Amino acid sequence: MERPAWAPRSIDISVPSVSRIYDFYLGGSHNFEVDREAARKAMEFMPGLPKIMQANRAFMRRAVRFAADRGITQFLDVGSGIPTFGNVHEVAQSASPGARVVYVDHDPVAVAHSEAVLRDNADAGVVAADLRKPQEILASPEVRQLIDLNRPVALLLVAILHFVEDEDDPYGAVAELRDALAPGSLLVLTHASYEGIPLPPERAAGTVDVYKDIRNPLIMRSRDDIARFFEGYDMVEPGLVPMPSWRPESETWDPEDEDPWAFSGFAGVGRTA
Repeated sequence: MERPAWAPRSIDISVPSVSRIYDFYLGGSHNFEVDREAARKAMEFMPGLPKIMQANRAFMRRAVRFAADRGITQFLDVGSGIPTFGNVHEVAQSASPGARVVYVDHDPVAVAHSEAVLRDNADAGVVAADLRKPQEILASPEVRQLIDLNRPVALLLVAILHFVEDEDDPYGAVAELRDALAPGSLLVLTHASYEGIPLPPERAAGTVDVYKDIRNPLIMRSRDDIARFFEGYDMVEPGLVPMPSWRPESETWDPEDEDPWAFSGFAGVGRTA
């Protein structure tokens, strides 16, 4: 298999990667045949996966604009993936010039791409670190240089927590990050769930099996379990809801106009007191 120039030498391009599969769902070009094959297998069970990812990205952009409108100028995006069009720094810095953004990912391809995209952007940086080790994120030179933890921060955990198993204590990691943030900070979160998927759970479970096969277990949590990540936060209206239902841009928005797949899983924003 030919290694493209953008793929770091250190990565095994014969093994699928969650962030490159996500890039494929979004129509990106930074993925390999092994990623496309895994994505197509997953889509045999859940053909609406690309639609779910698009709804996820659209929510993320609305939430970043919401944060910027409320005067937040610092964004910490953990599990940021491969930068695609309309990423956090583009949305945040167009809404609030000078906004500072730090991306965090443990995928070397995502980190390499982010570095390339941000090369000329003095107000954005990238950290190679893992959500399961919050102190590594908080102590990184990029976070220390770009983020003032004494001022409010928007912490983005978008489509990441469902890749952290319970035994790795995702609730503890989220609480540790929360405790490091100033009052008035926001948590922006999306999470996969069987609730809302327009298919019987046993059929959707086929997709979960594909992710298990590539050693990236996909943990489908209930709405109540997802709500627990917001402990210590006050929920911003309308609360924890399907992604398209969170502050839609149009006043005439009608859920009937949305693809049913877009309502898979949940999204929410919380604010620290």
